[in-house]
Amino acid sequence: MSHAPSAPSAISEADLHAYIDGQLEPERQAEMEAYLAQRPDEAQRLAVYRAQTRGLRALYAPVLLETLPPRLVQAALPRQPWYAQRLAAGIAIALVSAASAWFVRGSVDGEALRLALAPAAQGALAGFAQRAAVAHVVYSPEVRHPVEVNADQEQHLVAWLSKRLGAAVKVPSLQPMGYALMGGRLLPGDSGPVAQFMYQDASGQRLTLYVTHEAPKLSPQAETAFHFGQDGKVNVFYWVDHSFGYALSGSVDKATLTRVAQEVYRQIAPAVPAG
Repeated sequence: MSHAPSAPSAISEADLHAYIDGQLEPERQAEMEAYLAQRPDEAQRLAVYRAQTRGLRALYAPVLLETLPPRLVQAALPRQPWYAQRLAAGIAIALVSAASAWFVRGSVDGEALRLALAPAAQGALAGFAQRAAVAHVVYSPEVRHPVEVNADQEQHLVAWLSKRLGAAVKVPSLQPMGYALMGGRLLPGDSGPVAQFMYQDASGQRLTLYVTHEAPKLSPQAETAFHFGQDGKVNVFYWVDHSFGYALSGSVDKATLTRVAQEVYRQIAPAVPAG
């Protein structure tokens, strides 16, 4: 007579993350499933981690596809001194460890994140607009670290992002629309850095503005024209002005997002190369 697998006597965070990554032996995997079946709160927490991992992989996929710089390729060759090889390996391990720690940080509504990351309808968002939607899903639920630089350091934020993007970046003020600037952060784009600014209204609803200087591949006729798309519950208005792409994302209705996007467009003059 067969018996259901018994719940594990003791588990650790390492066990939980090995379960998420599918690295457990079949017998241990079955024990963990039995354990989670009796603990819905713990199962929901792991579902959030899975959703965060999917979002981060989608956001940083362009970085994984980048061609390695020649100096890193050279450092990996066997003829390099042993200490250079160990240094490269140590850097790689540190990066992987930091990414793993990021995955388990913070508290996010699992169901909201799952819905927001649901597969988009065919012909919906693509390119920088899709990356903007993913970045919104990943960072807008953050409680402790929604931005890298807070709004009280706006002058520093603008100077920093302008330098990294290689062009003068302007931060629109959305206070008349009911949204206060929270701050911003630097993100990896398809072939270079991009900026994300975050805003919040009195109810806690957040919008993000994604700015890229990568000459988005839209036809010349599409420049300065608004485009609307959706990814799950995230609505996105995006447009191109010269070599800049802008994407305003949020889980608000289309009419509200339209009004805010029009205000953003009104305030942002064509960017010029930084000196």
